[in-house]
Amino acid sequence: MELGIWSFRLSLMNFLTELKEGLLIAWAAIRANKLRSCLTTLGIVIGIVTVTLMGTAIEGLNRSFMQSVSSIGADVLYVQRMDWIISSYEEWINMSKRRQFTLAQANSAMRTIDFAAAMAPMANSSASIRNKNRDSDYVDILGTTDEYAIAAGLSIRDGRFISATESEGGRPVCVLGSTVASNLFKLMPPVGERVTIGNRNFDVVGVLEPIGGMFGSDGLDSQVIVPLNQFLLSFRSNPDITLQVKAKADLPLEDAKEELRSVIRKVRRLAPNDDDDFSINQQDQIVDMFHRIAGTIAAVGLFITGLSLFVGGIGIMNIMFVSVAERTKEIGIRKAIGAKRRTILVQFLIEAAVICMIGGVFGLAIAWPITLGMAKVMPATLSPMIVALALGVSAVTGIVSGFMPAWRAARMNPVDALRAE
Repeated sequence: MELGIWSFRLSLMNFLTELKEGLLIAWAAIRANKLRSCLTTLGIVIGIVTVTLMGTAIEGLNRSFMQSVSSIGADVLYVQRMDWIISSYEEWINMSKRRQFTLAQANSAMRTIDFAAAMAPMANSSASIRNKNRDSDYVDILGTTDEYAIAAGLSIRDGRFISATESEGGRPVCVLGSTVASNLFKLMPPVGERVTIGNRNFDVVGVLEPIGGMFGSDGLDSQVIVPLNQFLLSFRSNPDITLQVKAKADLPLEDAKEELRSVIRKVRRLAPNDDDDFSINQQDQIVDMFHRIAGTIAAVGLFITGLSLFVGGIGIMNIMFVSVAERTKEIGIRKAIGAKRRTILVQFLIEAAVICMIGGVFGLAIAWPITLGMAKVMPATLSPMIVALALGVSAVTGIVSGFMPAWRAARMNPVDALRAE
């Protein structure tokens, strides 16, 4: 047992010594051929810059999307006439023929559902909104109830949300999204002021915290929320309703979804053999679709940018073959005095890896300011994981590219190597 441990320690010490010597020899070779080393790393620098920028763009897009989609709510279900994700035109045609989901059906379902933390029927329209001499066209108008704040997890920046009394009575009050509020009220607080939506006056009772939206939209930031009964009176009398249901924390979402489906089928008076003529949408549908699309884009993008690394790797391989040919006598002398094949192999692999690592560092130094510029117009983040990945790719490229030249050097016959001119 002790002999085995001692043997392992000795082997480890020998390997570390070889590694140290290989690094010193590699650094000396690079310094002796500065111009050649710089030209050799140029392909790796370009490859690392392109791969890093692609990685930062993809990671930034993922982070931005996940922050945006979080506004939907991971524990919230949406009962609607249509699916969020439609795969074909035929499917869209079939869904568009479904009956509307009415407010009466939504109210009937809400009286039956007992597994929800909050429920809110919703209806949408659009209208112009103005305050004195400032106005915005085609603002999204959302009609809903007081429970929407809980179901959607809203945060109020100023004022308050619509109350239960205002919701039931259909009072002409509204809550502004942050973008709408900043457009209409530049220098004064909106709460307590009056705005005109369409042809009706509404009192502003609150302003939402900025939330953001998906795919470049402002989402709730560009919406105006009014009581649903007032919405029916002022904008659309027979809208297609969406029922938003927030499940209780102690109930698995899939169980809540099945219970909700059963309730909605009864409300819609569907026979046991009838297919669902409604959809229950949730956050996971959008997340899954995004990951599929983003995965395809990432694979294609990284393949294309990886071609530049391949070209850089070919350059490294060529230069390493030249380096082996120039140092044939050195290899013969080292093997003649007892250097093992492994020692020669490690030496040239380290040299190739060091050249690529230097190229990777320079590539990251170039990519960092470019990423800062990209961040001003699109989501882009140079995270520590991307930096580590770039350096790792550099090292692997060097090892793979330098393996054949290193293997050739390690297999040299010392007698033939010493005879070389």
